[in-house]
Amino acid sequence: MNGTPVLTVHEYHNMNDTLIVIPTYNEIDNVRQIAAAVLAALPGADVLFVDDNSPDGTGQVIDRMIEDEPRIHVLHRKEKAGLGRAYIAGFKWALARQYEFVFEMDADFSHDPASVPELRRAAEEADLCLGTRYKGGVRVINWPLARLVLSKGAAVYVNLITGLPVTDPTGGFKCFRRAVLESIDLDAITSNGYSFQIELSHKAWMKGFHIEEVPITFEERRSGSSKMSMAIVREALWMVWKLWLTCGMRRRPPGGVHPRSVRAGKTAA
Repeated sequence: MNGTPVLTVHEYHNMNDTLIVIPTYNEIDNVRQIAAAVLAALPGADVLFVDDNSPDGTGQVIDRMIEDEPRIHVLHRKEKAGLGRAYIAGFKWALARQYEFVFEMDADFSHDPASVPELRRAAEEADLCLGTRYKGGVRVINWPLARLVLSKGAAVYVNLITGLPVTDPTGGFKCFRRAVLESIDLDAITSNGYSFQIELSHKAWMKGFHIEEVPITFEERRSGSSKMSMAIVREALWMVWKLWLTCGMRRRPPGGVHPRSVRAGKTAA
């Protein structure tokens, strides 16, 4: 089937409770460096690359990497099926194992590996931590003004229509607690690009999970080409209205939190 993952994994059963999921497509110049940087920043984590059969040989490079580093794993998928599908495959892999904290992160260094420990610490007090480019100011490097205006405008658009109370709803640097991903029907997620980020955060918020934002600095990718396209923008524009319609034009119900959230656990204590 389209996007069905073929599992090629160097199995390593350890006590690490954190998994960094990194989708790749033609990232041969980045995978060694990003893995080394992430594992140096958070040694008690594992890295899962989800490769969409990159024609530049990225998957083969990762295969060689896992021979020497037991904290690195890989899912080889048969074809390019989009960012959202790659993350869902990674989330399912994590849920089938012992991980309590699951990250989303780009392979291209637009997300600084040095920020991984900060998000991981914040996840001790929250159910979903979002790396935000816009809380308390704008922290974006090497973006043209038009791209920045589009991103900031998208954030306002999402906030106004859905009520999702975050400053950077399209950001893709996140840390989920296991309970959040378990509560979401991952097979029912249809979005793929920026809208995937909006949809997952919105579902977590509507379920009452506690979301925290952690300021990060975002830098335009160092090498390779951007995956940004007008199709991704159009999908995001429509997804916001879909969320509004499927939620019955309502905001999150007032009072209470999800019974499995960190906040609920502390309240109960």
